[in-house]
Amino acid sequence: MRPWSNIISDEEQRRYRAAGFGRPSGLGKKPALLIIDVQYRTVGTEPKPFWEAIKEFPTSCGEAAWKAVRNIQPLLEEFRTRGWPVLYPHVARKQAYDGGRLAEKVPAIMTIPDHGYDFVREIAPREGDILIPKKHPSAFFGTALVSHLIDLGVDTVVATGCTTSGCVRGTVVDAFSYNFRVAVPEDCVYDRSEISHAVNLFDMSEKYADVMPVADLINKLREI
Repeated sequence: MRPWSNIISDEEQRRYRAAGFGRPSGLGKKPALLIIDVQYRTVGTEPKPFWEAIKEFPTSCGEAAWKAVRNIQPLLEEFRTRGWPVLYPHVARKQAYDGGRLAEKVPAIMTIPDHGYDFVREIAPREGDILIPKKHPSAFFGTALVSHLIDLGVDTVVATGCTTSGCVRGTVVDAFSYNFRVAVPEDCVYDRSEISHAVNLFDMSEKYADVMPVADLINKLREI
């Protein structure tokens, strides 16, 4: 059963099949792993149910985030073992002048304490990883990400992190637009809304990325 199985009707899925959507693109020869915004501000310093987690950070996604962190761990280890690049697009610490339109929509983003921007220890960067501070949803917008990927000879982007409906989706669409192959391990991304999570995974699967469980993706990566 896929994350969207009980949300997107069979009739609607048939409409996509009839139009020819949803075909897998496959992986290339040189993948890169993106760990997007997995910081304590979206995870919390320890696993807690959602309504408890947001008492610490109002932007936390609660238990769903920690489940994704645990699933990212073996994927990250696979990339480290193979010597493939790992990049960390992350929300840069907010300054007073960084508000913009997002702060108008979500004022809480301007009140996150400094430790909320730290990377989650279980999957934190190591020496040699590339950090990509960003101010906007897509990891490509206003950053050097595409230059790094080209310089590294990357042809496949594996997107993990949060939120499925926001920064992950924005990054996936841009990666696809730059003509990279894109894979999204469905259990390595998270959101505060189960419905938004599922619907966006479905839409990305149909149009922009190969979406699959992380165990299946790791098996495919081992074939490279």
